[in-house]
Amino acid sequence: MKVPFLDLQALSAEVADDVIERWKIIIEQSDFVLGGEVARFEEEFAAYCNCKHAIGVASGLDALKLILRAMDIGTGDEVITAANSFIATALAITSVGADPVLVDMADKDFLINVQDLENAITPNTKAIIPVHLYGQAADMDPIVELARKHGLKVIEDAAQAHGALYKGHKCGTLGDAAAFSFYPGKNLGAFGDGGAVTTNDPELAEKIMSFRNYGSPRRYHHELLGENSRLDTVQAAVLSIKLPRLDEWNVARRSIASRYAEGLESVAGLRLPVTNANAEHVHHLYVVRAEKRDELLTLLQERDIGCNIHYPIPIHLQEAYAFKGWKAGDFPEAEKAAGEILSLPIFPTMTDDQVDYVVEAVGGFFTQ
Repeated sequence: MKVPFLDLQALSAEVADDVIERWKIIIEQSDFVLGGEVARFEEEFAAYCNCKHAIGVASGLDALKLILRAMDIGTGDEVITAANSFIATALAITSVGADPVLVDMADKDFLINVQDLENAITPNTKAIIPVHLYGQAADMDPIVELARKHGLKVIEDAAQAHGALYKGHKCGTLGDAAAFSFYPGKNLGAFGDGGAVTTNDPELAEKIMSFRNYGSPRRYHHELLGENSRLDTVQAAVLSIKLPRLDEWNVARRSIASRYAEGLESVAGLRLPVTNANAEHVHHLYVVRAEKRDELLTLLQERDIGCNIHYPIPIHLQEAYAFKGWKAGDFPEAEKAAGEILSLPIFPTMTDDQVDYVVEAVGGFFTQ
């Protein structure tokens, strides 16, 4: 049996006919840039997240960057985030001239260690970016409480958390603003790049809408030093068609995660992901930990099972950030996890037989 890491073809096939019909209309209308489908999706996504505003932008990275810009965060400012996130989280901070300050992950759940946050705050700190990594919400209540105590903004990196809940509330509504990515492999993915900002702050939303379109709230009137970061009309149509299926797809992901847990919970030498009591995980990724990770990866590849490592090098050890002077040992939990983590296949159309095949292969590795 062959099990892909992600079966985009099957997911795309579910919506292909509807997308083609919608795209035909867009082509006929030649409504390609900030067209009606963008406004439609923004309204639908805001309603889905239960927030007042959603603004479509070109990518998840741009979503974070434009939030920071709209909050007037820049040169001389510091922004705290997780050491074990994808590099885009830090790149957004660096791109506006601010300084990323990293905090280690908690060993139990891969999420930012809330206990370490206050020690990272300085007079230059302006915001905290908790990352809802792998599809599970960070512990937002103490983060928001700490931010309010110090007069800081809270920006959710929700790039992997479409539909995830924290104490019954959707990710994307838990801070001052949130950034989503619609990269094709996300739980809600476009047929190309795309992103969105969600917020309940009307002034912030208005600034981001202007920033994404050359700083122009109306044509040829440029009030801000903006840029070109607009969600394409054709991608907005894809997202609008997929959005009603998102909850169903997330239920399927949770079912697969449960099946993995049932089959692998007694395997010695393997640590399974945990779902915190206050969270509803959407399992964008199913990440296990194993001391013999590389050997396990090789065996699974030999069995035609797609796997990946998210992420093999923590931000502070990336060459791009050598200028920061970070070194091995600075964030030990992130470094330890980077050598042990392995993402197993998980996608909504995954069959029971495919899940069982992965379980048999992983379990067999540890009992051989």
